[in-house]
Amino acid sequence: MHEQAQATATRIAATGPEHCIAQRDDGVYADPSVLGTTLLAAVDNVYRAGNYFVGVDYPVLMKALFGHGPDLPRGPDGAAVVRIAADIQPFDPARRALYRAAKIGRGYAEYYFEPVWLPDPADPEGEGIPTRLDVDEFVADMWGKGLRFGLDLDAIRAAIASNKADRVTVARQCDPVPGADAHIVEVSDDIHRNDAPLELANGRLDLNSFQNRFPQIQAGVRLLEKRPATPGVPGFEMSGTKLFPKPGSDTDLAAYAGTGTKVERMPEGDFLVSSRAGFLMIDGKTSRISIDDKVVSRDGVSAKTTGNLNLTGDYEEFGEVQEKRVIEADSITVHGDVFGDLVSRGGTIVMRANLVGGGARNARGDIHVRGVASAAVLSAEDGRIVLERAENCVVAGTRVEIAHAVNCEIVGDEVVVKMAEGCALAGRRVTVECAVPRKQSEMLVAVLRPDGQQIGEVIAAVTQRVAQFAALAAQLKAAMDAMTAKPDVRGYMMLATRVRKGEVNLSPEQGRQFQKLAQDVAPALKAMGDVSAKIKAAEAEQQAGTAMLASLEAQRNDAATVSGVTIASVQGETQVRILGYSPADGQPYLWTPREIRTRLRGPQAGELLFLGGAGNFAWSSDAVPAA
Repeated sequence: MHEQAQATATRIAATGPEHCIAQRDDGVYADPSVLGTTLLAAVDNVYRAGNYFVGVDYPVLMKALFGHGPDLPRGPDGAAVVRIAADIQPFDPARRALYRAAKIGRGYAEYYFEPVWLPDPADPEGEGIPTRLDVDEFVADMWGKGLRFGLDLDAIRAAIASNKADRVTVARQCDPVPGADAHIVEVSDDIHRNDAPLELANGRLDLNSFQNRFPQIQAGVRLLEKRPATPGVPGFEMSGTKLFPKPGSDTDLAAYAGTGTKVERMPEGDFLVSSRAGFLMIDGKTSRISIDDKVVSRDGVSAKTTGNLNLTGDYEEFGEVQEKRVIEADSITVHGDVFGDLVSRGGTIVMRANLVGGGARNARGDIHVRGVASAAVLSAEDGRIVLERAENCVVAGTRVEIAHAVNCEIVGDEVVVKMAEGCALAGRRVTVECAVPRKQSEMLVAVLRPDGQQIGEVIAAVTQRVAQFAALAAQLKAAMDAMTAKPDVRGYMMLATRVRKGEVNLSPEQGRQFQKLAQDVAPALKAMGDVSAKIKAAEAEQQAGTAMLASLEAQRNDAATVSGVTIASVQGETQVRILGYSPADGQPYLWTPREIRTRLRGPQAGELLFLGGAGNFAWSSDAVPAA
């Protein structure tokens, strides 16, 4: 038998590529360096020469020929081992006649299995000798009939073993797997909003605020990654013809890049990266990601959408701001109506619609309301307030400009009102084009005048106090110099400094002497510490007094500023008085809303400058002696 196999191998080598297939004692092997088309031709030569593979390893054969199926086994050296069969034998023509043609369908092949008989040489006319089909022969016969891929050997073995007449699907084509489209994935959790209630420092939850409604991103953060399209996995017809897959379609990562982002191509892949620090915004229509200093929202501010907001940049809102909602930011722009409160740390507050029942406060900047301000409180501690129409409002700012004010309390360093109805105005410089009382509300105008005499007395007292602390500090320093001038104290302090810096290493005997010296000068060192503490306290009081003097001087200069009032047209009973205040208590436009109402609407004790129902009025402090 072995000699027959050797003869078969020799015949194969003569008819096909001899370097592709080698027959060894332990099986038939294919050269792993020439898999695919070359090996396919060699296998085809084996079958066409009337031979077949005994003990064929069909999965390995399919992988070697078509690259389909599990990976090839590996040897100890890591190289692929392509053992395709146990042996090669001639295919007996008598047995080949047992196999019929398969019925080819669309993507599958069926074979009608039934009991088979070999011719009996002793009885040529008889029924024959019963036998069974063989799987390896089946593979060889189907190869010659065009079925070279996709045989179901388990189904074939089962059908042969049953020895019954049955139609069985013995092969199927492998459909190609389309490639996956390129897609975009998120690689940063920072791009997600967190609408959970805000956790405070004490562990409690603020149900009026969200954890992170508008995410903030630092520069250089990877936001999105483009996963490239895949080419797909090819399929094969049962004839072995390759079926090419539809490759995945590409996508453009740059389409997601908005302001403040850029696409970077890295060894790991393509990423959308933040090019600046700021607020991250995603356009709901285009999915474009932008990073800007300003937050732009179109959802409105309410308990459901955003909760209260506390932002470190600018904010622009196109929706409404719900009642009792608070927005804290730098510059704030709202296009819808505002029913809540806007708080700016130093930008500009702009309301393009109405402010109703809420408020606006700016620490260092202006406030503009393009619509109507009604029943609101507006405060600009160091800025200008500009309103078109104000009704029943409290307005306080460095400079207040109102086109039409109705029943309002207004305080400012400079107040300019075109039409004032039933208002109480107070300012260092007040200009009113038309003043009219309204129903039960009087038309009151107050000229603010600081008390300069009181400031002078305070300045004199503080100056004397600063001089006293300066003298005390000088005396204490002199006492300190006298203490440090003593030889034993000076010597100890110099040595202690060098020991502390590691410049001197003391022997055990020197260490004992150093400790004795420290005990001797300890009372003097304690006294020096007490004097040093007193010097620091005196200098601190001196510095605080100097700062207070600078503030008082500024207030005295402010008190010397000219005050005045001008009313172009009085059209109803209007009252103008002097309203004095102490600059030491702060500027009047920093008063609380309640204090503003009390000071302006309460009993007036200041000098009456004008009381009348018609005409006009003008007054300036530089035209009369100061009170």
